[in-house]
Amino acid sequence: MKLVRYGARGAERPGILDAKGHVRDISGVVVDIAGETLQPATLGGIAGLDPESLPLVPGVPQAGLRLGPCVGRVGKFVCIGLNYADHAAESGLQVPPEPVVFGKWTSAICGPDDDVELPRGSVKTDWEVELGVVIGRGGKYIAEEDALSHVAGYCVVNDVSEREYQVERAGTWDKGKGCDTFGPLGPWLVTRDEVEDPGNLAMWLEVNGEQMQTGSTATMVYKVPFLVAYVSRFMSLQPGDVIATGTPPGVGMGRKPPRFLRPGDVMRLSVEGLGVQTQRVVAG
Repeated sequence: MKLVRYGARGAERPGILDAKGHVRDISGVVVDIAGETLQPATLGGIAGLDPESLPLVPGVPQAGLRLGPCVGRVGKFVCIGLNYADHAAESGLQVPPEPVVFGKWTSAICGPDDDVELPRGSVKTDWEVELGVVIGRGGKYIAEEDALSHVAGYCVVNDVSEREYQVERAGTWDKGKGCDTFGPLGPWLVTRDEVEDPGNLAMWLEVNGEQMQTGSTATMVYKVPFLVAYVSRFMSLQPGDVIATGTPPGVGMGRKPPRFLRPGDVMRLSVEGLGVQTQRVVAG
């Protein structure tokens, strides 16, 4: 099933897509698509509902009806860097012997079609289409063979990145990764049962209609089960935590000459079966 959060920013309500792609309100069943709602038992209860019996939300999702980030009250937004060998090569870096783990601040999270704001003084803001993994059953020291049972579902992530802040200034990557609006999530959370193989999903991103990224999660160095298990060695994972799993080649930093975002640019991006995001770039 496809779960959504719809409505005005900061006042989103939980919903589910019906067979015709309309949103049905489930606020009478759960408070939000967040936290304990993402536990297997609660998701199972939602899956047992007849969408046709639920209140129909007026409007077309992503065409008049705003969708917010598909997960609310995210506790941790964990990202994996250089997880595609071809992206590492275009960045002039080696594939790391272990996953590179960094964080995006949760204040970066926004809806899938909300504007992306360039930070004041930014000259190198870049794009990154990624597969997002949403934790359902929490835990730590999770076994790799059991890792997928801890996943509630998957979503599209745009890991927007200011490269000057990230790599040319002192300190860690985080300062270039966590600016406001640098973490669009959605449009929907697709539950694990609907994604047969998260390790074989096509993905793409375009800017102003020009294809920039084309890839597949099949070329990830570290796969989803390993990443969930690996991250859980260093922190407990809790329901609603998001792991962004890395990006394929085609980012602006890797182009010759490099190309970065400017006000007025429009990004469109998708991961197979998980919907499409569209963001307009504006001055912050």
